[in-house]
Amino acid sequence: MNEPAHAAPPPEEEVRFLNIAEVAALMRISKLTVLRLVHSGDLPAIRSGRSWRVPEQAVLELLDVRDVSRHTN
Repeated sequence: MNEPAHAAPPPEEEVRFLNIAEVAALMRISKLTVLRLVHSGDLPAIRSGRSWRVPEQAVLELLDVRDVSRHTN
């Protein structure tokens, strides 16, 4: 009973967010193309002030999907 009753449970996995430039470098595409993916809804992101933040896991999943489709065509 050392923990307060209102303490939140520890997160199972820490979410890491990337900015647009980091996503572009990771995907090897332009920043404008990343913004197009965000605006089209193909890449989930949140707006923080004037900048966008993209969950790293979403980028990795999108890369996996694109890699699989590249090898099946």
